[in-house]
Amino acid sequence: MQGLQRNRLLISFAAAALAANVAGVALADTEIEWWHAMTGARNQVLSDLADDFNRSQSDYRVVPVFKGTYSEVLEAGLAAYEVGDAPHIIQVFDVGTGVMMNADHAIVPVSEVLEMGGGAFDKNQYLPGIVAYYSRPDGQMLSFPYNSSSPILYYNKAVYARAGLDPDMPPQTWPEVWRHARRIVGSRAASCGYTSTWFTWIHLENYAAWNNLPYATKENGLAGLDIELMIDQPLYVKHLQEIANLARDGVFRYGGRTSEAKNLFMSGECGLLTESSGGLGDIAASGVDFGTGPLPYEPAAEGAPQNTVPGGASLWVFAGHAKTDYAGVAAFFDYLSQPDVQSELHQASGYLPVTMAAYEATKAAGYYDAGPGREQPILQMIGKEPTQNSRGIRAINLPELRNIQNDEFEAMLAGQQNARQALANAVARGNQAIRAALGSQ
Repeated sequence: MQGLQRNRLLISFAAAALAANVAGVALADTEIEWWHAMTGARNQVLSDLADDFNRSQSDYRVVPVFKGTYSEVLEAGLAAYEVGDAPHIIQVFDVGTGVMMNADHAIVPVSEVLEMGGGAFDKNQYLPGIVAYYSRPDGQMLSFPYNSSSPILYYNKAVYARAGLDPDMPPQTWPEVWRHARRIVGSRAASCGYTSTWFTWIHLENYAAWNNLPYATKENGLAGLDIELMIDQPLYVKHLQEIANLARDGVFRYGGRTSEAKNLFMSGECGLLTESSGGLGDIAASGVDFGTGPLPYEPAAEGAPQNTVPGGASLWVFAGHAKTDYAGVAAFFDYLSQPDVQSELHQASGYLPVTMAAYEATKAAGYYDAGPGREQPILQMIGKEPTQNSRGIRAINLPELRNIQNDEFEAMLAGQQNARQALANAVARGNQAIRAALGSQ
């Protein structure tokens, strides 16, 4: 990441100034441990960021530690805190936001961390939808937005050409996806028409927001955690049944609960994929001749498309560390906020630039002219003012709810139940789990 070298003098000065504000003289080479879940090209980007920050100054050394999947990182971090051995920084995926907010005794809000470092956090410089997702209702920023993403469509241009489809015209709606997927398999252009990563995030949470449908009562949990799920409504049933029908006919291929299905697309087995914009780095490195398009919307949904909600993760800071350590965390967050750093992180990984300055700089440099679809995830986030249905989801146990939903969807895709039954079961089991989680507080 050659462009990151330009920031070294600036960051060295900033880090020294932050340290001086804390204790006059910072401990040399103070280690800042950062637990994360990045793999593949995104892991390399993360390592490059840490290395460049470490070379830019001599007071702090960020040490990235891979801890498994997003769920495993969250569980390991909270367990480590309970025994007094927590890292300084933990990468928590979007659905863990409610869990971390509920564990407020274990964290230091990022706004306070930056104050400890002598700086301040100007949330106006960040994309509003991302900042809102990681803040308390009163506006206090709790975590630092690192790798935010939005689900988009990827399609194999060579497969499209073999199927007699226009390689420059990706589907815009879900009915078009179903038709294109069946055409791909029917023409033998590929053995699989369509697959999807992150099934619950894309086909429930973002399906709800993008189509302006309620996911749960009480503004999806933003107005109170004692919610009831609403994902068994007719449009959800229709959407999921279409996917079940494709699976029955050998057109949809299930890859797994997280990002595993990306491999089915990169290998050329499947012609269409819905996946995080954060998958761009790996897909580009695979050599597939691919195009991108917006997340498909449901034409029967009034006002669709609306806006997507962020995926990816943010960086949370654990309590219990020395004040000088927090100066190092603040210096690292200041580094991550630099427009050049954000712009290159965005271009290398496919994640959204979390600052408006980085977005504008990337746009001015002509990056989106060379790959117009790569601006799509940003446009999906900022195109419309969020509604009560599309500001995000707050559930005390969203990771558990996803597991319940995945259980039911896997049974559906295996032909053991239809979409109506799967969603009814997911609602009943999910509501019971929410009540149990609230009762255990």
